[in-house]
Amino acid sequence: MKAIQAYRFALDLTPGQERDVLAHAGAARVAHNWALAHVKAVMDQRTAERSYGVPDELLTLSLSWSLAGLRKAWNAAKHEAAPWWRECSKEAFNTGLDALARGLGSWSDSRSGKRAGRPVGFPRFKSRRRTTPSVRFTTGAIRVEPDRKHVVLPRLGRLKLHESARKLARRLDNGTARIMSATVRRDGGRWHVAFCVVIDRVERVPARPGSVVGVDVGVKYLAVLSTGEMVDNPRHLRTARTRLRQLGRALSRKTGPDRRTGRRPSKRWQRASARLGRAHARVRNLRRDGLHKLTTRLAREHATVVVEDLNVAGMLRNRRLARHITDAGFGEIRRQLAYKTEWSGGQLIVADRWYPSSKTCSGCGAVKTKLALSEREYACEACGLVIDRDRNASLNLAALAAATAGSGPVAARGADRKTRVRGQVAVKREPGTTPVGQTGTVPPQGGTIDRVLTKHTER
Repeated sequence: MKAIQAYRFALDLTPGQERDVLAHAGAARVAHNWALAHVKAVMDQRTAERSYGVPDELLTLSLSWSLAGLRKAWNAAKHEAAPWWRECSKEAFNTGLDALARGLGSWSDSRSGKRAGRPVGFPRFKSRRRTTPSVRFTTGAIRVEPDRKHVVLPRLGRLKLHESARKLARRLDNGTARIMSATVRRDGGRWHVAFCVVIDRVERVPARPGSVVGVDVGVKYLAVLSTGEMVDNPRHLRTARTRLRQLGRALSRKTGPDRRTGRRPSKRWQRASARLGRAHARVRNLRRDGLHKLTTRLAREHATVVVEDLNVAGMLRNRRLARHITDAGFGEIRRQLAYKTEWSGGQLIVADRWYPSSKTCSGCGAVKTKLALSEREYACEACGLVIDRDRNASLNLAALAAATAGSGPVAARGADRKTRVRGQVAVKREPGTTPVGQTGTVPPQGGTIDRVLTKHTER
């Protein structure tokens, strides 16, 4: 199975190599800003000409927003815009132009309705002080040295790795991997190189082929599994808040930059800012490590993983829970499970956003009309079941896998926006089918409740 995978390694750069990398990152920023200014000038000129009544066939020629079009315009003007262009690799300028082409394409698709999600704004100019230095290489000499402690990149030469690259080197030596690009980026005060690689993955089978697990993510517990396991939420950000607060106060007492007066930051401010950045990077790395371990274990052990389609952006509007939700990383859990289940030979089923997993009784299927967030235990009025709220939701998610058998790795709609009456549960079925209602009787504990299975059209 062909798959695209990234390998990321920390670098130990000399002062001279760091200056070279910063020069390449600055060249990418210069190319991006020049092309953006050129695009805006052409757009403004055409708008002004239209206001004067100039016909469309006589307007200033529009500039292509593709990478090839931007690169052609840059090559024609680079002798004047950047007389020093020979000092850097052409891949540096291509990095900035490619970023602008992607941004313009996303903005255009968002305006025309081709791109789903939140509206995308028009690209902005990149600042030298606020932009994260980054440069990507797609052509030239990109390889891992035989000692597996050094890499070779175009124009930058031989760079020392902080750790061994044996995992990537083994695949390259065996011929099961091919490097597509290498990106050098400064993250948290350290330089890293990330290789985008096409690899041949061996077909795998989960450790428990018939196992189904429902995963209910939350704040109190990071994840509650239908197997009964409750994964503790480490709350890395809350643990580090005292340290972050001290570093932030120390930074505020230093002389920082001022855009209005053009004041440059002091050396002490730069050192304090670097300390604060390293503290935030440590929190981010700890969170990333924990999520990777959890999702890898779930994907390798269970054949089917069921999660919810949470509206994380809407949940972050709650000012009391926003910090805790961000610290937990709800969206990252689903993103990692999406590709790890495919790599492990399993499948991921995503319950619909409106599926009442918490309101539904896992014992009899009754659905409550309302369930306050403060109610941490679910008490069913129909069968008398009393169970932990998150545990009940995970059991319902696991049961949803049987109802969606054959619907593919990601199921379609499962429930409408309105809360159903007690006893009616909707599940996701095949996408693209017409609405068909099927009513059956499921004998619960203590009565008969109708269970409605509805097929919906894919929106």
